[in-house]
Amino acid sequence: MNGQRWKGGRYAIHDSCKSDQRVRGRGNASEQSFTEMGKFNEELVNAGILLEGDGLHPSSKGARVRFSGNNRTLSEGPFAETKELVAGYWIWQCESKKEAIEWVKRCPNPMPGESEIEIRQIYEADDFGAEFTPELREQEQRVFAKAEQLKKGGKR
Repeated sequence: MNGQRWKGGRYAIHDSCKSDQRVRGRGNASEQSFTEMGKFNEELVNAGILLEGDGLHPSSKGARVRFSGNNRTLSEGPFAETKELVAGYWIWQCESKKEAIEWVKRCPNPMPGESEIEIRQIYEADDFGAEFTPELREQEQRVFAKAEQLKKGGKR
């Protein structure tokens, strides 16, 4: 997990914006912005890259739980102290960080005005070494198999 780790794998791509943009931005997105993003998402699917993606509601509908040791502190949105918020995300399967960057450069601006898109590689089981034992791997596989069933409308 050194600086050379960027190789083929899954990448989390998320767009951020200024907190006030988020409320006005996606909530009042234009038909043109939906069309442009829809076309881009089709290109991602046709290239075999897009695995998942969605936009997020504004922080006014959210909550945060801050951890300090065993203590938990709840904050209800909006989060005035936050300069930027994650507004949406994709999960992509790319051959390299470079490929992910090239796709992001082709993306329509997700917000009116300034925005930023961050690219982060997602850890795979092999990244964790011996500490992630076969038993823990099996547990993770069971948990995420159940999560997939829930996504497809399975019972909670």
